[in-house]
Amino acid sequence: MPNRAALIGRPAAVLLGVALVLAACGSNTASPSAEPTVGPTPAPTSTASSPAPSDDLAAVYAEIEAQVSELRGLEARRPVDPQIVSPEELGEILRASVEEDAPPELLAAYERLYTGMGLMSEDEDLAAVYVELLESQVAGLYVPADERLYVVSREGEVGAVERVLFAHEFVHALQDQHFDLEKVQDGLTDQTDRQLARLALVEGDAYTAMTHWTIRHLGAEGIRELLEFSNDPDALAALERIPPIVQASVLFAATQGTAWALGIQARGGWEAVDAAWARPPDSTEQILHVEKYEANEAPVDVSIPADLAADLGAGWSVLLEDTFGEHQLAIWLAGSDAPSGPTAAPPPAAADAAAGWGGDRVVLLAGPDDATAIALLTEWDTATDAAEFTDQALIAIADLGIEGLVASQPGSTEVAVLIGSDAAVVLALDRALGLTGV
Repeated sequence: MPNRAALIGRPAAVLLGVALVLAACGSNTASPSAEPTVGPTPAPTSTASSPAPSDDLAAVYAEIEAQVSELRGLEARRPVDPQIVSPEELGEILRASVEEDAPPELLAAYERLYTGMGLMSEDEDLAAVYVELLESQVAGLYVPADERLYVVSREGEVGAVERVLFAHEFVHALQDQHFDLEKVQDGLTDQTDRQLARLALVEGDAYTAMTHWTIRHLGAEGIRELLEFSNDPDALAALERIPPIVQASVLFAATQGTAWALGIQARGGWEAVDAAWARPPDSTEQILHVEKYEANEAPVDVSIPADLAADLGAGWSVLLEDTFGEHQLAIWLAGSDAPSGPTAAPPPAAADAAAGWGGDRVVLLAGPDDATAIALLTEWDTATDAAEFTDQALIAIADLGIEGLVASQPGSTEVAVLIGSDAAVVLALDRALGLTGV
């Protein structure tokens, strides 16, 4: 789904940032073997910057801006006007952003798609779920459209947490001024997989810089405050209530994007990260397997027959098309074992079956009497990859209790997953695509 705002998640990504900071600082909570290699990581300064008085916020912001600009190697081209807001105020901003980026008819279509694929229950409202996720997890926001930067403060003050959040969001402002955040997402309204990959670059860059800044400038007491913030039980409980596929659309960029960007920065410094903006990743596969990004392995274009709705018969129409990608396919393949929580990963069987992804396209169609048809056409790197996906897809369909079939030929790299509101719809979809000849 469209998501143009640059976000910072509370439990998943902040907890990840804290873990990276603790490891890099040599904390006894992380073993030496777990220390991340993040290039020439600066040693923590012996004295952290002391908080400025609350009536001198401009000095606090100016100090952090200078530190972040120096660390990231990007100078601010325009002033940034940060705003400290309450959780309630940010909630209003987020709701308005969701309404602008995802109109009701689009959210309704995705809700129907996710429900049809067994990824959401029929009694869940996607719009409400998405807003709850953002309100419970987002603690800072940079909006490229109007260049506004928001940081949440429960007490209205700027402490260690707010300083870290501002450092992160200021990186987004620098990204926008140098690389144009809206341009990097432009034209991707029906390319969710590519959207997630581009957001992984955006967030991974910001979290990597945030981690370096925290190590240099926050100090031990500030890190303890940050850790308490990241372990907010209400936010973690809210995350557990969200369907994994919706979690995946927000948390992937922060978690997997950070791991990806840390590796890029470790091997080539910030110049390598800047170069990634000139050639941004095109798939979650390139994020999950950095060697595929480095080899410039582009996704295979998969198309849906233009006359599919007509071939299904009178009263059928296309509601949406999209590309799922390796990451979201792994969530679906996990079935009832789909990962949930800030650091959860798909089970090995699902992750392995989604690896080897070459490309895909999914179409949602609506028919008479509220019938639903879903066709997921996929391309795989090898026939072996296709066979592994076929086997796991059959397991997922049975596990999720949905009506569907998987069509593939031995030795082929193409696999089609057909899902319908009933068996007759699945057979009609199969005949319209000319797959099994049943």
